[in-house]
Amino acid sequence: MNKKKAHPHKDLKSSPGLRGRIWIDSKEGTFLAYGRIILLERIREQGSITKAARSMEMSYRHAWELVDSMNRQSPVALIEASTGGKGGGGAKLTEAGEQAISLFWNLYADFQNFLEKEAEVLGFSASRNRGPGKDEYESVGPRRGE
Repeated sequence: MNKKKAHPHKDLKSSPGLRGRIWIDSKEGTFLAYGRIILLERIREQGSITKAARSMEMSYRHAWELVDSMNRQSPVALIEASTGGKGGGGAKLTEAGEQAISLFWNLYADFQNFLEKEAEVLGFSASRNRGPGKDEYESVGPRRGE
C-alpha cells in the first residue's frame, strides 16, 4: 500500500515576521525561482533530469517542462541534455546554468537580509522570520510549481 507523504510544510508553525519568495520572470512567465534552482543543482549533482526529478519527488515530465522553460527563456541553454542509448542519456549544467544558480542565491541572500532588517524595524524577532536557506532545503522539500 502506497501511503502519500505529508507535505513537509504542514508541520511548520507560522511565526510572526516577514516572509517572501523571489521569482525572476520574463514575458513568458517564471524563468528562475527557488524550486527551479534546486532542480538545476540536482541535475548538476545527479547528471540526469530523471534522477534529479526523482530526488525531488517530482515527475520526469514536470522536471523536463521546467528545464525546457528555462532553456527557452535564457539566451544560452542552462542545461544540455543528451538522449539515451547504449550508455544512457544524461544532462549537464552549462556555464550559463552555473551563473544562473549563483545569481539566484546572491539575490536570495540579499532578499533574506532585507526581510530581516525590515522585521527588526517592525519589532519582529530576526531569528524567527528567516525562510529556509539553500542548505536547509533538504529538510523542507521542494515547492511545487517554482
